[in-house]
Amino acid sequence: MTVYRNTIAKALREELGTAELTKLTAGAVQKALANLAARVSTRTVQMAHNVLVRAIRHAERDDLVGRNVAALVKPPKGQRGGRPSKSLTLEQAVALMAAARGTRLEAYVILSLLSGVRTEEARALRWDHVVAWIGGQWRPVAEAGFDHEQVAVFVWRAERAGGDTKTPESRRTLALPRRCVEALREHRVRQAGDRQAGDRFAAGPLWQDHGLVFASAVGTPMDDHNVRRMFRAITEGAGLGTGWVPREMRHTFVSLLSARGVPVEAIALLAGHNQTSTTELVYRHQIVPALTRGAEVMDEIFG
Repeated sequence: MTVYRNTIAKALREELGTAELTKLTAGAVQKALANLAARVSTRTVQMAHNVLVRAIRHAERDDLVGRNVAALVKPPKGQRGGRPSKSLTLEQAVALMAAARGTRLEAYVILSLLSGVRTEEARALRWDHVVAWIGGQWRPVAEAGFDHEQVAVFVWRAERAGGDTKTPESRRTLALPRRCVEALREHRVRQAGDRQAGDRFAAGPLWQDHGLVFASAVGTPMDDHNVRRMFRAITEGAGLGTGWVPREMRHTFVSLLSARGVPVEAIALLAGHNQTSTTELVYRHQIVPALTRGAEVMDEIFG
């Protein structure tokens, strides 16, 4: 549903939103799909075409149009594999975190870069799933606080149909580096301010408590479109331009670990992949080939 609402429906509105249905032509549909094909995968173009055909079919049924012009059009091929993802360098990642400082997305950026959670997993993260290890058990930081040796997140939910993670293997418990812990601590304080009615900039009585770590200014779930918009503002502020999307922080996580010699098997577990082949295929540009590692280490030893 997210793809239909935020990619396909939005793109069709942008391309055809001002066109009257009774005056819509096959040529206009062909042009709209061609524009879409220039930036998305073939599958997404086909989905957009199917949506348009079905929508106009309803209009045909109600005698609003004489023919289904979308059905006359053959959808063009889109980008192979969709928009290729990329990863930040270490220097770029540092600049990104610096630019995020003080923004509503600061903790989101730091958690994504340093733990590799998917963007839909971050948006679904609840405070009762941010936990500290105390007395042989995990306890929510909302009760126990952040001042403990080990703090982790239960990555058990995602903003997907049914609320489940992408695969069973994606359901995992991730220990957090200290920088993530500190960012979440500050974020919780900032969120508490959003709830206080005494502050004229706070939500006060408008606050809706969903228990989410990353929520809107009134506590409601964050829309991925709004996250992308805020993220682009941060990348631009970091001097990286606006050609980045949140999921590439996950690619950066994989890239940085691989560059430090972390085995692909360990990276697959951290990323929540059910097999290393997924990690190697999807993140092939971010994985340092294992066969080169021996030579690199020997160069480090023997100079």
